[in-house]
Amino acid sequence: MKRMRTHLPSRKAIAVLTAALLATGMAACGNSDTGDKGDDGKITLGFSQVGAESGWRTANTTSIKEAATGAGIDLKFDDAQQKQENQIKAIRNFIQQKVDVIAFSPVVESGWDTVLKEAKDAKIPVILTDRSVDSADKSLYKTFLGSDFVKEGRLAGEWLVEQKKAAGGPVNIVELQGTTGSAPANDRKKGFAEAIAANPNLKIIASQSGDFTRAGGKQVMEQFLKANPKIDVLFAHNDDMGLGALEAITAAGKVPGKDITIITVDAVKDGMQALADGKFNFIAECSPLLGPQLMDLVKKVHNGEQVPARIETQETTFTQEQAKEALPNRKY
Repeated sequence: MKRMRTHLPSRKAIAVLTAALLATGMAACGNSDTGDKGDDGKITLGFSQVGAESGWRTANTTSIKEAATGAGIDLKFDDAQQKQENQIKAIRNFIQQKVDVIAFSPVVESGWDTVLKEAKDAKIPVILTDRSVDSADKSLYKTFLGSDFVKEGRLAGEWLVEQKKAAGGPVNIVELQGTTGSAPANDRKKGFAEAIAANPNLKIIASQSGDFTRAGGKQVMEQFLKANPKIDVLFAHNDDMGLGALEAITAAGKVPGKDITIITVDAVKDGMQALADGKFNFIAECSPLLGPQLMDLVKKVHNGEQVPARIETQETTFTQEQAKEALPNRKY
């Protein structure tokens, strides 16, 4: 009797069948309505940072990166090196990469409408962090997360008004502004000017941008000192410019904190140390630790939840004694 031969599929046929089944399964997964990009199910966030111009910015970047890791969010990070054109390019790259959410800290306030419309057309929600834009169309972004810069300037001015209320003559103030056209520079200047208007003896005799950097603060303060023999007060829009100005003041033979009252904004660790050491006189806080709040917002807007149009960070002010108390536990 002849034995029947069983026709088993070849190894090649099995491989083809397996590949087809896998492809079908993968296609089904790809049609998931979760909205997340990538096979790992993570939300992808494209973030464009201003740069690394100050201690505040470095702490802000660290907070964002650590918070993204902790929240399980895939972060695509870009450093714009303080150039708007770099940020616009980065945002367009994020759109091409089809990230889930875009967030950025604008270098300046103006000139964003075109690229923000491109993101809106691509159905990618945008979150502004730290700095705002002046776009009339508020639908171009979901929310702003950051500080009230006008309030920071006002708090600095109100403290000075209180300190100089007994002054019988002119009080000459020089101002180190932040990056020209940026929201914090515009708003801190506005708030400070509004507050010191309460005392007509308080006069700003010189105001110039130090670009939020120590080097810029030192260079501009040197110019101020040469051009103005009597300077009573320095208002610096951030700690780093104030720290640079310290070098120029000391080199000019003056005692910072005594011969010249120094008021700054931020309250980063180096600034707080200068305040505790008596070299600064007052700091209005601007917290850089926005990472956890940002990641919470990223998840909400990605899920289509409604969020407030503006979310402000909780901040305070510091005198010299308060700085001494706070320094041991300072995170940045």
